[in-house]
Amino acid sequence: MIEKQVTYTTSNTYTTLNTYSAKTKNVWLVFHGMGYLSTYFSKYFKELNAEENFIIVPQAPSKFYLGKEFRHVGANWLTRVNTAEDTKNVLSYIDSVWKAEKPEILPRFIVMGYSQGVSIAMRWLASRKIQCNELVLHSGGIPKELNSKDFEYLSEHCKVTYIYGDKDQYITEAKKTEETLKGDSIFGQHLSIQVFKGVHEVNTQFINHLAEK
Repeated sequence: MIEKQVTYTTSNTYTTLNTYSAKTKNVWLVFHGMGYLSTYFSKYFKELNAEENFIIVPQAPSKFYLGKEFRHVGANWLTRVNTAEDTKNVLSYIDSVWKAEKPEILPRFIVMGYSQGVSIAMRWLASRKIQCNELVLHSGGIPKELNSKDFEYLSEHCKVTYIYGDKDQYITEAKKTEETLKGDSIFGQHLSIQVFKGVHEVNTQFINHLAEK
């Protein structure tokens, strides 16, 4: 048996919430977790001031049915199969989204990854050397191949927050990630850790607070 490879052109959707204008204060690029679709994930940002916040939500390319009834659809970014090649494809897709939506004048730029989306946010920033004002790592793990050198380019003004729930179903992984961030000094003085009361879920209170800073 021989596994082969071809190259072809494909397309994918993404979701935006609100409209960019001169009144926009925050531009968000947010990456959903496993099992979400971008349209659903955007709902976590609907409480934000629509005039001041423009949200861009890329869509993970690999879709699948959730549960045994095959009624609801979710998606995931990567698996452990062909990870390196799939990562290239995913990052190229994000490049296209960002090229299509990046404003000429970029105000406060917030990048957020939730759960599996954390790894995508970190890989994209590290590989493209993208500057942002805020980086939110929400309840997810750090890609093994990344280290402090990958983020030395970040501006001294960039703030990085690792946030997770104290009753997260994946609390062991969350604590391990916290230890790695602190021990390896991946983000150094940029980093702050926040632990909220809750499970593995998006903390909208934190999102709302961050938007108003």
